[in-house]
Amino acid sequence: MRSTLSLQVLAVLAVGYTLWAAQDLILPVLLAMFFALVGNPILRLLQRLWIPRFFGALLVLSLGMLLTFQLGRQLVTPAAEWVRQVPSQMRDLAPKLRSLVKPVREANKAAENIARAAGGESSVNPVQVVKTEVNDPYKALTSTPKLLTSVLAVVLLTFFFMVYGQSLQQNAIALLPGRQQKRLTVEILQSIEREISRYMLTISVINVLFGLILAGVLTYLEVPLDEALLWGTMAAVLNFAPYVGPLIGMLIMLVMGFVAFNDPLHSLLPAAVYLGLHTLEGQLITPIILGRRMALSPLVLILGLMVFGWMWGIIGLLLAVPLLVCVKLVLGKIEGLEGWAKLLE
Repeated sequence: MRSTLSLQVLAVLAVGYTLWAAQDLILPVLLAMFFALVGNPILRLLQRLWIPRFFGALLVLSLGMLLTFQLGRQLVTPAAEWVRQVPSQMRDLAPKLRSLVKPVREANKAAENIARAAGGESSVNPVQVVKTEVNDPYKALTSTPKLLTSVLAVVLLTFFFMVYGQSLQQNAIALLPGRQQKRLTVEILQSIEREISRYMLTISVINVLFGLILAGVLTYLEVPLDEALLWGTMAAVLNFAPYVGPLIGMLIMLVMGFVAFNDPLHSLLPAAVYLGLHTLEGQLITPIILGRRMALSPLVLILGLMVFGWMWGIIGLLLAVPLLVCVKLVLGKIEGLEGWAKLLE
């Protein structure tokens, strides 16, 4: 029994190390699979309109790339402006933050003085070591072609998954020896394809609407339109990572509010609007639309976000929920493992 448990632990560690070490190969494939799953419901609709799958995939992918390019071109100017002005904006932000935390800072300073006096320590400040970092100009030159190659790989793989994914599934199922295994595999794959496609498309639509509404409210608060679209896009992307993404978005909205507005009460409005919209979306809209079938335990979600974020960074955070949903669907279809699927709820 102990040897079996040890082998299982070693197998899990080996799989985790492989997923981390081969992320340059695995991540483009996973991203392409999930992009294809988002497009599959649209492809089925186009097929009902007598449009072949090849041309439908080409149309969907082209429209997606065109919208992404137009959005990126719209956002690159305000994003570059914010990056350029970050040092001066942080200097302007410092007095506002100091005035807000002044009572807490004074209380901490008094407590430190009391502790120093009680311990007999001197008030001489310790020597601080300042580290400097030299930017390598060749790093950007070597990383840019790698990034472009990964993007091109994702685009091509997405197209091929859309066009040839079904035939690949059928050929793989035909290799299985028994009829029972084939039937079970077909049920699992159809369930994953149907549920994940519905989930990914629904979540994508919800997050896009979330970002558009946030951008509209920010525009109403007299934030320039291009900057409002920047923050709305950021909120839509971060909303794919539960808990972690909204927390990061809240902090960014808080900083943006203090930088953009002089009145302290007005400065809190972007973060308050973000929190209100996220609460409405996360606690009411998404559960009503998706129901309990896609529900995951908050503890499982946090652990999954930690594991996938540690392995794959920001892309792991975005893929954590779809991967956990896939695991739950597979466990729910295999006899004897239904309890593990319940454990994830």
